[in-house]
This record gives sequence, structure tokens and C-alpha cells, in this order.
Amino acid sequence: MNDQQPGPDGSEETQPLGRPAGEARPGPEDTAPAAGGSWLPPTAQPRPMQWDASRPAPHAPQPGQQPQPYGQPYGQPYGQPYPVAAGAARPSAPRGRVPGWMWPLVAALALVVGVAGGIFGSIVYEAVQEESGSSLVGSGLDEEDVRTEAPLEVEDGSVAAVAQELLPSTVQISAAFEGEANGATGSGFVLDARGHVVTNNHVVADAAEDDGAIEIVDQDGNRYDAEVVGRSPVYDLAVLYAAEVEGMKPAALGASTALRVGEGVVAIGSPLGLSSTVTAGIVSALKRPVTTGDSANDSSYINAVQTDAAINPGNSGGPLVNLRGQVVGVNSAIATTGGGMLGGGESGNIGVGFAIPIEQVRVTADQILRTGKASYPVIGAQVQTGERDGRGAEIEEVLEDTPAAEAGLRAGDLIVAVDGERVTDGIALIVAIRTHQPGETLAFTVVRDGDEREIAVRLGAETG
Repeated sequence: MNDQQPGPDGSEETQPLGRPAGEARPGPEDTAPAAGGSWLPPTAQPRPMQWDASRPAPHAPQPGQQPQPYGQPYGQPYGQPYPVAAGAARPSAPRGRVPGWMWPLVAALALVVGVAGGIFGSIVYEAVQEESGSSLVGSGLDEEDVRTEAPLEVEDGSVAAVAQELLPSTVQISAAFEGEANGATGSGFVLDARGHVVTNNHVVADAAEDDGAIEIVDQDGNRYDAEVVGRSPVYDLAVLYAAEVEGMKPAALGASTALRVGEGVVAIGSPLGLSSTVTAGIVSALKRPVTTGDSANDSSYINAVQTDAAINPGNSGGPLVNLRGQVVGVNSAIATTGGGMLGGGESGNIGVGFAIPIEQVRVTADQILRTGKASYPVIGAQVQTGERDGRGAEIEEVLEDTPAAEAGLRAGDLIVAVDGERVTDGIALIVAIRTHQPGETLAFTVVRDGDEREIAVRLGAETG
């Protein structure tokens, strides 16, 4: 069961940044009462999806250290053989020493064991690959294949310079939708030197579920067949692979935590199917809790970077870049007023766009590349998400045998802070939890019967 599910009363509207082609706009009965926001499904005309507001900037864990092989082999235990006098009986080998004739036998036995071990290891590897459902997983996000150094100096950080640097690394995504080829479009960028591309889950979800075709289109219009390595509906991220992409330059990855409100950023993607489109703006806000999705099970929670750079349907999955040429986020949603622009659908850009912080992208991509799946932290409680009075997050139900139950949380508890960070509502709580990783222990500040107390909760894990 998913953790903290939104209540039935949604708030604002958001929409994912790409949408299925030809999809009709849902009627009023299909949309949540809203003030400003909507998900943009995969192409030109967005399908409205519910959003409340909330999700945290994650902390990327350090990649595990691989065991190092032994250094020098063990030295030989013996010196020169004992001399034997003429006519004297050869002394017997001292106790504890192995006769010389046994060494060839030991060497042969070691060779047999090594070969058998290699065969067994390959069998285990194939079994793991089969269980994960993909031959493309197992090594994680290799830091040697990822660029992090800023391509541009501060004084060279013009929009034109950023565009020149990032356009070769940005791609258009074309995916089947409801059986129609190229029915969904979005954007993405080259993650590493091994041919992996990051995009939004909602761009490729229908194609992935129905085994539909997915193509990556580069700056020159070349189209490459791609397959899904893994995806996370919870974080709205997907990793694709195409062998031909190995020759493309990976985008440099930066840090959203280094951003300042007001600094310049550039959004690159394929809005409305217009590939290699560049727009510019500023960072409007940081750690903006946003949720998008048309149901509790489809909701994605973002501790978003907010920007006024023009973002429209089709920008989904494209990079948000700082003026040093580093990706700081993945463009994923826009807020709208529900107006009738874009040919009668939802309105497009009104200067309020949201990007998934690059820190979360790195964590989720690493999990997907290691196992084909992504995990997220849970506590096993349901909270109210419709109340937006800023008092905190009220727990509606605590499920049995969950971290929340083991920690002693109860229905009616009002959570006002997590690890000292203020929590204003249910969405903010979910986002705050998802800043962390399963297994971490967090300090919840709880108001119960008018008294404030601190309760330690160890986060559980679910896959999604």
C-alpha cells in the first residue's frame, strides 16, 4: 500500500508537460476543484490532472564502494630446498610442510574451482537479470560516465552559450499512446556516456505498459528505437536506453541546492512538438511542494524548483539548466488557470512551471540502473491533504505493522515538523518524507491533545 495518500478533496490543478495526441479535455466532473495547477500528460494538448502541493529536495546517497581485489599475492612460504649429502638418506619433509609433488595438484584443483566459480557466477548474474526484467540493469549510475563539471564559466553564462552547450544533449521522446504510434511526445536528456536518457514517466507510461514503440529523436532529427530500463510513477521519472545514444554527449549535472531565487535558468525541450526549443527565465522559488496526478495512486510528489521560463505541453522530461550549463532539474509540470488556450484545452504557460530537483533524479536513476526499479520511503499512515490552513499535517489513519504504528503515532496527531523543518499540510509532510531514503530515522514533531512531543520514526520502503 502506498504511504500517505491524498484525501478526496484535491486543491490546485497541475498538468504534466506532454500529453497524448488527440485526447479530449475532461469535463468538470473529471477535474478536482482547483486554483492553479495541472499536470501535463505527453503532447500538444494537456490533460488536466489533480495537484496539491508538496515534495522535498532529496539527498543523494553516496554510491556503495566496490570491494577491492587483494593486492600482492601471498609470498612463497619456503626458501631453497634442503641440501642432501652424497650417500646419505634424504631427510623426510619437516612436519607442517607440503611435499613438492603436491603443488601441481593444488594448482590444478584451484584452476578447476576458478572455472566452476566463474560458471556459477554467470548463472547467478543471468538469474538476477531475469528477475529484474531487463538486461540493462545492474551497474547503477556510474560516476565515471556522468559529467558534473560546469561547461561554462560564470562570465560566459549567456542563454546563447547554454543553448549551444545543451542542445546536442537534449532529445525529443516519441511514444505510442493507446495503440497509436507517436501518440505521445515529450523531452529528455542524455544522462551518461552509456546511452541512457532521462525523461518523465508520464511520457512513456502507456507505451511501457502496452509494449508500444518508443523513439528518441536527436537534434538533427535522427530517430533511434529505445527501450525502458525502468520507471518510477511516484517520482515521475523514467530511464530509457538506445545503443546509438552512446555517441552523444551527456549533459552536465549540477545541484539544485546551489540555486538562488532570482538567478537565471534555461528550459530546453519540445513544447507542442517543436523540437530543440529554448526558453529562459529565473528561479521563482525553491522547495515548492507540488503534487500532480489524476488519482491517489498516480500522484507524484515534487519538492520542486519553480521557474517562470516558458514551459508547455511537450516540455516534459526536458532539462532545466543553470547559466553554467548544468542540469538542475527535470521540467515536469505547470500550473494553469484552467483557461481555454491551446485549441480549447487547458491553458499553457503562465509563468509557473515546476522541475524535479536533479538530486532526486540522480538517486532514482541510480536505483533504476541497479535494479530496474525505484524505491521510496513510507511511514504507513494516511493524512489529510485538502486542508491548507498551514497548521500542520493531521493523521487520519495509522495502518497496522507499519513504521508509524511501531513509533506510536496515532490518528488525530498533528505533525508540525520533520527533523526541525516546518510542515504546513499533508502534501508538505509527504514531500518532507520523500526527501529522505528508506531506513533513515526521522524526528517528527507532533501535537497531541494540545501537547507537543517528538517521536522518532524509522522509514519503511515501497517500490514505485
